[in-house]
Order: sequence, then structure tokens, then C-alpha cells
Amino acid sequence: MPIEVDPNWWKTLFDEVYLATDARSVCDDEITRLEVDVICQFLPLDPGHTIMDLCGGHGRHCFELHARGFDNCTVLDYSECLIDHAALKAEKREIPLVCIQADARDTGLPSESFDHVMILGNSLGYINLPEADIEILREAYRLLRPGGWLLVDVTDGSIVKNGFNAEAWHEIEDDIVVCRQRELAGDRINAREMVMSKKEGLVRDRTYSMHLYEPDAIELLLEQVGSGNVSVHTGFSNRDSNKDYGFMNHRMIGIGQKR
Repeated sequence: MPIEVDPNWWKTLFDEVYLATDARSVCDDEITRLEVDVICQFLPLDPGHTIMDLCGGHGRHCFELHARGFDNCTVLDYSECLIDHAALKAEKREIPLVCIQADARDTGLPSESFDHVMILGNSLGYINLPEADIEILREAYRLLRPGGWLLVDVTDGSIVKNGFNAEAWHEIEDDIVVCRQRELAGDRINAREMVMSKKEGLVRDRTYSMHLYEPDAIELLLEQVGSGNVSVHTGFSNRDSNKDYGFMNHRMIGIGQKR
């Protein structure tokens, strides 16, 4: 049977269970360091620059940037749970990280506030509305100062489609098993995720969906919001290619500059 997905799944999925099921990707310090290496390769970062991590979850990239001397970082995410994690960690470590809970399509922040805006970790394609992603990118572009850079990190849809894996599972320590069933539906992947405890039984049974972008589509989106000097770089992966990390295996980086 087709996998039915609540269109508002993204409003509630990113919680404590998500931090456990995706810990091998989003809570691995070495992976985060490698990803920030790539960010530093593509963005002309200066210690005095202001940086926005849009859809930035629990702020892992901002904390790594801070460790490298970039102190003017802001993380914004819709998930109150993830933003609370970021704020608590920043407070405990006395790090001047600004943490904002808001919709990336309408942040409420002043225009031209940041030298760089990043959308990392495959955070586009969640909202199944025709204009949703372009609205996020327009908002990101609005927040940029002239000459600033927008960087987008998403899965390479062409590779995902060619090597599509309908089922995957992995274990977390000795108790939790995560099973995922997937189906291709045009340019979207629909998935069902079942999280089970060997001791307690079913923890969660949820569905979610994501739009798959190919390189030319990301290039077009960046150009549509007004970016110049647009380029897309494929073949970005810092995970074991023999393991199934879902949407995080094979990614691409799109960058564009505010005119």
C-alpha cells in the first residue's frame, strides 16, 4: 500500500526521538567538523561576519564555527525542542549563540542582517507546497547583506533515484532498532519510520516525505531568488558509503551571492 504522509509531519518529527534515531548523523562531532570544513571551503568567512544557520536544528554547525573563532552566529529552527537544546548548550558553555524558534519562510528578522546564510543538513523539500522552498530561499536572500553568500546543502536526488533503497534499518546501542520503508513518488520520497525498543516495544511509528532536487533544479532556485555567481558542487559525502544514511549519504552544495 502507498505510504500516506501527513503534510505537517515536519512540525512535530524533530524531537528527542529524532535526536536518538539520527544521532549517527546529527550528533556525531567528527561528521559535523567535516561538514564545517566544507562550509569554510565554499564561504569566504571572516571572524567578524554574521552567520545565520537557517533550519539549523540544535545548532551543531554553529557550535563548531564558534570553536573556530566565528562568534557571531544565529541558529533558527521551527522545532522548539531542537532550539531549546541549542540554547541550553550555549548557556552552559557561555557561548554567545542567538537561538530563534520560527518558520524559515517568515523569520520576522530585519533585512540585510547577515553576511552569510546557510541551509544545511538537507533541510529543503519538507513542506509539500509548490512555493514553500522558494519562500525559504527568498527569506534567506532577504536576510543577506549585499555581497553576502547563501549556501544550500541538500541530497543529490539523481543519485538517490538511481540507487534507490526501499528498506533500511539500523540499531542504536543495545536496545533501539530503527526500521525505514521508502517509496518513490515522482520527485518525492515518502517514508515510514518505525522505532522499536527491544525492552519496551514500539517507540514511534511515523511517516515523512521529502522533495528530491537534482543539481540543475538547485541552480535554478538560487537564480530565481536573485543570486549571482551561482554554482553547484556534487559528490559531497562524509559518511560510509556502504551504510544507508537515508537522505544524508550523497549530497550537493549550491552557493550564490547577493547582488
